[in-house]
Amino acid sequence: MAMFGARKLLPRSFSTLSSSPLRVCIVGSGPAGFYTAEKMLKTHPGSEIAIIDRLPTPYGLVRSGVAPDHPETKNVINQFSRVAQNGRCSFLGNVTLGFSVSLGELRELFHVVVLAYGAESDRVLGIPGEDLQGIHSAREFVWWYNGHPDGRNLDPDLKSTDTAVILGQGNVALDVARILLRPTSELATTDIACHALTALEQSCIRKVYLVGRRGPVQAACTAKELREVLGIKDLHIHIKEEDLKITAADEEEMKNSRIHRRIYELLSKAAVAGHSQPSSGQRELHFVFFRQPDRFLESYDTKGYVSGVHLEKTALKGIGPGKQIAMGTGQFKDLSCGIVLKSIGYKSVQVDGLPFDNQKGVVPNIKGRVLSDNSKDPSLPENGLYVCGWLKRGPTGIIATNLYCAEETVSSISEDLKQGVLASTVSKPKPGRDGLLQILDNRNVRVIPFSAWERIDEEEKRLGSLRNKPREKLTTWEELLKAASV
Repeated sequence: MAMFGARKLLPRSFSTLSSSPLRVCIVGSGPAGFYTAEKMLKTHPGSEIAIIDRLPTPYGLVRSGVAPDHPETKNVINQFSRVAQNGRCSFLGNVTLGFSVSLGELRELFHVVVLAYGAESDRVLGIPGEDLQGIHSAREFVWWYNGHPDGRNLDPDLKSTDTAVILGQGNVALDVARILLRPTSELATTDIACHALTALEQSCIRKVYLVGRRGPVQAACTAKELREVLGIKDLHIHIKEEDLKITAADEEEMKNSRIHRRIYELLSKAAVAGHSQPSSGQRELHFVFFRQPDRFLESYDTKGYVSGVHLEKTALKGIGPGKQIAMGTGQFKDLSCGIVLKSIGYKSVQVDGLPFDNQKGVVPNIKGRVLSDNSKDPSLPENGLYVCGWLKRGPTGIIATNLYCAEETVSSISEDLKQGVLASTVSKPKPGRDGLLQILDNRNVRVIPFSAWERIDEEEKRLGSLRNKPREKLTTWEELLKAASV
């Protein structure tokens, strides 16, 4: 059986098991999970893959993270669908790691387990007032407008204020700003969730402040995202001229990074092109640089609700060639608002039995091989356990970044198989998907296979066609599970 290349490179005990293919479980059906499955199917022709996800819908952040007005980015779903339809690959939705099945059980059922479940929590600032009403994470807001079932009940108040503050200046922050400021007539033909479109149509938000700790040279967004938000129809852009002044250290950073230089050029051009004052009724986007939140302010009129952010002015300090960090200066200023969206980073969630670096929010690993602790000692691997995506490297990069991440993890799996590192794991047959399904059935877990997802998909597209949208997402667990069983 030619499964992993030259037969002589395989542990003998495994190469003779013609009736027992390599059984692999991938936890998470986002880009990292599907790219890993695709690479495993190609690299190991005899392998059988089971992809499990806690949601009844596949595709992870492609479905619930990519902005609705970026349909071209979602085209990768076609590629992932072909992977799921491969005869050696199974999608099992509505299966939650740590609840429906434990990590220890998966490791008993499969020869290899790859964790690719991403980051479904948020970093916190840890400053006073962070628990006030009206303060949300950008992840929650993105889930809300993208129809994620866990974001359905967020109900952000967009009517009681005309000003929103977004903490952060990365791509997610720009996505959120764009959704708040873009004409709803342009969003109406996207797959934005119906409840979000209705709320945005009734929104009173007219000013959005994007607050960053560092300067325009260090802004963490990409040129593509920045151009898009700067190009919103009839939008007043405000950038303080003094914030655009650059130092020798800034020049050094731009010299080393074409992206940073391009971002600075786009912001400088926007500042020059804009009028000094917005016209009546015009929506406004303010870029606020060199400021960091010190505490959130509580409303005097509505107890328990946010009314602003107490910001500290920062200055950049060099910590090495081409690298500067923001330091507080002790100068403060208040910025009034009625809603705050924190775009300060996603955070992965630990599950029982999994080594975890709480400080970095990742699983300790070397090239995708999970290590027993945080010491990075390569002699302490968790045999048969691997990691990919944000859980492996942190919440950074674009969708395509997960392709290279998956290639590295699959290469580690292949190398471990060839060198006999997994001999104790792969030397005996394992029940794989069938064994998992038996356990789930015994626990009355309703598994959503890919064929049931296709019924959800078909219903969403049917509903969308009635409103001139590509799809109308089903946004509650009840709706999704009902459509799956039709």
